[in-house]
Amino acid sequence: PCEPGGESQPCLAPRLRAGLAGPPALRRLDAHPARFLAGDITQKGYEKKRAKLLARYIPLVHGVDPSLQAESRAPGSSQTPAAGSRPPKARSANSRDERFRSDVHTEAVQAALAKYKERKMPMPSKRRSVLAHSSVETYTPPDTSSASEDEGSLRQQGRFASAPFPSHCGVEPWLHRAIQGSSTSSSNSSTSSHPGGKPAAASNTVPVASAAATALADLMLASVRGLPRGCSSSLLDTADGVPAHSRVSSKIQQLLNTLKRPKRPPLKEFFVDDFEELLEGTVHQPDPNQPKPEGSQMTVLRGEPLDVAPDGPPSLLAALQRWGTAQPKAPCLTALDTTGKAVYTLTYGKLWSRSVKLAYTLLHKLPSKSEPLLRPGDRVALVFPNSDPVMFMVAFYGCLLAELIPVPIEVPLTRKDAGSQQIGFLLGSCGVALALTTDACQKGLPKAPTGEVATFKGWPRLVWFVIDGKHLGKPSRDWQPPVRDAGAETAYIEYKTSKEDSTVGITVSHASVLAQCRALTQACAYSEGKPETLTNVLDFKRDAGLWHGVLTSVLNRMHVVSIPYALMKVNPLSWIQKVCSYKARVALVKSRDMHWSLLAQRDQRDVSLSSLRMLIVADGANPWSVSSCDAFLNVFQSRGLRADVICPCASSSEALTVAIRRPPDSGGPPPGKAVLSMSGLSYGVIRVDTEEKLSVLTVQDVGQVMPGANVCVVKVEGTPYLCRTDEVGEVCVRSGATGTAYYGLLGITKNVFETIPVTAGGVPISDQPFTRTGLLGFIGPVSAPGPARLCPLAPLPARAPARASLFLTCFSHHRHRAPPRSSLRGSRKSSCRKGLTSFHSQEEVEPASMIVGNLVAGKRIAQASGRDVTQLEDNDQARKAFLYLADVLQWRAQTTPDHPLFLLLNAKGTVTSTATCVQLHKKAERVAAALTERGHLSVGDHVALVYPPGVDLIATFYGCLYAGCIPITVRPPHPQNLATTLPTVKMIVEVIHVYPLRPNAAVDVKTWAHHPRHSVFRPPSPDMLAYLDFSVSTTGILAGVKMSHTATSALCRSIKLQCELYPSRQIAVCLDPYCGLGFALWCLCSVYSGHQSLLVPPLELENNVSLWLSAVSQYRVRVTFCSYSVMEMCTKGLGTQTDLLRAKSVNLSCVRTCMVVAEERPRIALTQSFSKLFKDLGLSARAVSTTFGCRVNVAICLQGTAGPDPTTVYVDMRALRHDRVRLVERGSPHSLPLMESGKILPGVKVIIAHTETKGPLGDSHLGEIWVSSPHNATGYYTVYGEESLHADHFSARLSFGDTQTIWARTGYLGFLRRTDLTDASGERHDALYVVGSLDETLELRGMRYHPIDIETSVIRAHKSIAECAVFTWTNLLVVVVELEGPEQEALDLVALVTNVILEEHFLIVGVVVIVDPGVIPINSRGEKQRMHLRDGFLADQLDPIYVAYNM
Repeated sequence: PCEPGGESQPCLAPRLRAGLAGPPALRRLDAHPARFLAGDITQKGYEKKRAKLLARYIPLVHGVDPSLQAESRAPGSSQTPAAGSRPPKARSANSRDERFRSDVHTEAVQAALAKYKERKMPMPSKRRSVLAHSSVETYTPPDTSSASEDEGSLRQQGRFASAPFPSHCGVEPWLHRAIQGSSTSSSNSSTSSHPGGKPAAASNTVPVASAAATALADLMLASVRGLPRGCSSSLLDTADGVPAHSRVSSKIQQLLNTLKRPKRPPLKEFFVDDFEELLEGTVHQPDPNQPKPEGSQMTVLRGEPLDVAPDGPPSLLAALQRWGTAQPKAPCLTALDTTGKAVYTLTYGKLWSRSVKLAYTLLHKLPSKSEPLLRPGDRVALVFPNSDPVMFMVAFYGCLLAELIPVPIEVPLTRKDAGSQQIGFLLGSCGVALALTTDACQKGLPKAPTGEVATFKGWPRLVWFVIDGKHLGKPSRDWQPPVRDAGAETAYIEYKTSKEDSTVGITVSHASVLAQCRALTQACAYSEGKPETLTNVLDFKRDAGLWHGVLTSVLNRMHVVSIPYALMKVNPLSWIQKVCSYKARVALVKSRDMHWSLLAQRDQRDVSLSSLRMLIVADGANPWSVSSCDAFLNVFQSRGLRADVICPCASSSEALTVAIRRPPDSGGPPPGKAVLSMSGLSYGVIRVDTEEKLSVLTVQDVGQVMPGANVCVVKVEGTPYLCRTDEVGEVCVRSGATGTAYYGLLGITKNVFETIPVTAGGVPISDQPFTRTGLLGFIGPVSAPGPARLCPLAPLPARAPARASLFLTCFSHHRHRAPPRSSLRGSRKSSCRKGLTSFHSQEEVEPASMIVGNLVAGKRIAQASGRDVTQLEDNDQARKAFLYLADVLQWRAQTTPDHPLFLLLNAKGTVTSTATCVQLHKKAERVAAALTERGHLSVGDHVALVYPPGVDLIATFYGCLYAGCIPITVRPPHPQNLATTLPTVKMIVEVIHVYPLRPNAAVDVKTWAHHPRHSVFRPPSPDMLAYLDFSVSTTGILAGVKMSHTATSALCRSIKLQCELYPSRQIAVCLDPYCGLGFALWCLCSVYSGHQSLLVPPLELENNVSLWLSAVSQYRVRVTFCSYSVMEMCTKGLGTQTDLLRAKSVNLSCVRTCMVVAEERPRIALTQSFSKLFKDLGLSARAVSTTFGCRVNVAICLQGTAGPDPTTVYVDMRALRHDRVRLVERGSPHSLPLMESGKILPGVKVIIAHTETKGPLGDSHLGEIWVSSPHNATGYYTVYGEESLHADHFSARLSFGDTQTIWARTGYLGFLRRTDLTDASGERHDALYVVGSLDETLELRGMRYHPIDIETSVIRAHKSIAECAVFTWTNLLVVVVELEGPEQEALDLVALVTNVILEEHFLIVGVVVIVDPGVIPINSRGEKQRMHLRDGFLADQLDPIYVAYNM
């Protein structure tokens, strides 16, 4: 007997009571092991008795005497006892029992295998083993005696639900898995997780002996594996063969059981579930709360009738002949070069004559022995680059006149290009043997050793023919090209890449071409009587570029200006400039072109778009194009662009143009938008939402249906049933202006081009077939009446009739390709990403969709810049003279020798040392002489300046510049903390390879006066290295950057202009002078600008906290700089001494700007506390501001003395975790205040870029701050020539858009917002908000968390928490808290910290560490060194008060 949930031991009686009651001999078998343990039976006797009892039920047991099997062959009865049998008793176990139990198991399994070895039994699930499969002879069922009590209790619940022979349904799958050598732990636990399952009906014809053998084997399995008695893994199958229970829930149950009770180390039979197979085997469990369509069945949307002029041309070739003969000098096409100049203008007369010559040549001059004979209907490849639309147009119409079928393709790049191979397959299937191209294009193609064009991989053998003028023959006088009416014959074949990356050809007939041109003419209000100019940016070989720029333009005698893509890369504003210069009425673009023009619009201010009446957005069906359209309108509306001009359209290669928005002057309604719920769209249902929410998708209508077309929306998969009015489906079109077939693919053609939509009752809606477009969308009204679920933003006036528009979400252009889903109704992100990537790669320009994809909800591009330095610098000669600081110091020593530059204060507030211009110059000369004469240093050698803050440090720095050496300021090691500070000094000295001085040649300050003067070294180039700036970042990385003379002078110039620093000004600096902006303010700016600097070392504040404020008040300083540590020290140390300071006549009303220098997010709480605390001393609340700099640029933002006050915004913290910026009101739930980091310095440009794609973002996105400035550092200092970091951080380029500008990556996340304030130039102020360091962000639960947000919540939780720092350890969140109070409160803080993080940030804390105050390391700028803290935690060096683990 065995207890439920106890150790798995050999136990027979419960199994017999559960379903094997019958022969008493089997019951007696259970009593013998107990007797053997008691000592009244030997082992041999036990085995003999066991074999005798089992002989009648197992006919041929190996090793059993046949005489024993002759006894009692009669089968016993099999009855199921009552479920209420008394529970069995537990039996103790020892080593002897373990040994004999193993023998019983082995023999029982082998006996059962001998019976069923020939039978092939299906496995309930696919599994693969990480180990080699073991053989049947050596297989022993593994022991799981450490199973938890919960597992045992679950298995006990379902053991009585059995068939007459319940064991038979459980042994076969296990036996088969034993043959395969696999374990069944997962399957069995899956079954045990669902004890209510019903087993399959057992066959009543099974012999009793076989049933008993099977029962015994199943019995042994149950005792070893702990299976629920009476059921097995076959319970997973219902009567229909469909799995009845999920294996995913069993995995969760196993995980819970493991957490409740630790198990033994894993067994050797360990298996890994295939996740995909696991999902495929899972039952589709529909979500009961999923939205369902509730609207009525839609009706077919019919466009207006197609007007056909009675005197119109019967075909497109007839129109070409008409204009070529009647208007031969009318301009047809203008081609531009890469500089934007018009290289050639093709007239209609030249187009007609050249096309006739080409047609004659193709039909009469080509036939020869070496060239194929062309006949009407043959296919010809057109291979022309995107920069040559003139020759393509001649070749296209020449083929039509010769009754040949042109197949436009892209120019192959290499012989083994994958895309070219697919094109080659299409050419081979079309039977193409001739390729037309130009002389220039042919010369650029890969050549074979013979000099001919190489045969590309996968291509058929082609004959290349150049169609330049000298190669064309003049037609005879009696030959005229056949110009027939438009019929059903194929006009051209357009290639398209399918979702399987295979290329197919779509045939378009002459009738469809004419119908498409007529429909576009009517929809776009083209008129041959008033020919217009069209600017085309798209590819003229396919899609909308071909339909508008080559076909429809000829029908209406339009003038097309083709913009090559190479010109767009150089000048993104080229198409706008051509619209302005040619007074174009129509422009054909994509959203990517609108986006690129936004990046460059600052450089061009004299453009006007007032002539445009239609701006056709070819990819308007893409939901991402909404933001590009809005951003473009927002910028160019002031330059003549009207809102009703933007006309998005929807098209596909199969159906051509599906819909286009009409301009209001053509009778079209105003544009409409819909804000849809993403959760509803995931189920294909339309639900209106609000823009304030995160999971919404804003789509715009693509106008009305094309004239003469009928449109409906059908279900994507299965029978094409009509969708409901609030349901998303695939758009189908019935029109004469669609493609006709896939060339050579009859099966796919029937499914796509011959679709018959049916109603819900199965009745066809038309006897004429529809064409599937591959676009997902829905039909909605633009006016206020209509379905309530559609929320248009611009309703029609009351007098206007309600007109329906087409809304296309267009998730993918792949046919029949809904977003991939797993069997759990969850979207597979990897599959979606793969599909979208393959879709984007089909475009002629890869980044196009990526651009608009980044602009989901932004109003404008997140880009800003400071004032133009060139306009602010009046004297160019003075700027060149100030290029080297050594020359500047020399000049000041000659012009204003007695002007004081530096005043150094001590803790008592007295001036300890001063330095005038001439004094600093003389000291620098003597230092230079000492370095060269006694130190024997040469130009370019490195010198480490290990000085305390003072004038000597400044003089030595300029002495190094005078000598041509490279100075590196190093913070001296702290005498009270040598163990921590000395290694940093040693590391810097070792990295920079300081040249050692002889012991008797050390440079001593006292010996400066004894050295003669030294001539000043002048660098040969301003790009030469001036100094190295070393510092330890917040992530604990020691990094040194190189600053050139150009960058140094540009930095000083920008600070001078921003802060209005002149020789008559005086500033106070309370910063460390060793790195970053603190070093620049100490050593550089005073020499460059000539102002007087009041130097206050921060270490002196430890002895006199009021030193800085008293000095500012005493010297009436208007501009002062400090760090957060100084501000915090004053706030805590002087919080209760404001009355005493007032009594000492401390007055801060003189302070105009107090700037905090830091490389982090502004600390709003600290700055506000500082302002409020010293408000009584006259400090203005508007005076305190922050700066922002980093390693790549030490000064990006600095408030200065002019300009608008810093702004504060409140953002949604939840949206910020998804890298989205959503502004909310103050006091809103989950709101986070962020303060502007100062005004962008003059000459500095900032852009927000995506951290992975490196593309520009909109102002509603959080991204990495990139900076372009003359004072950017030139790179990291590396001694081994590692240039990877340099290229990535200091020479970054955008992946699209403005790809020419070189940017530096700051490594900080932030965003830009355009405020309502105006700056000094009169333009609206762009504010930069820094959120945090990218390296310190925490990636938890798929979201981005910033440590400072979590730390702020913890610090607010309890008054005894002095400081807090968080970091991650493996996947656990570690919180280190400094306790400022009795240690008895340490235990109380654990639950408090855990709860506040869970409530505010929805994170589970892994480890809480309570430490003493001062344990969290903080650098000189007051920034937490979280990585150093993490290293101390891992090394167990924190000496914590209390540590709580929640693992």
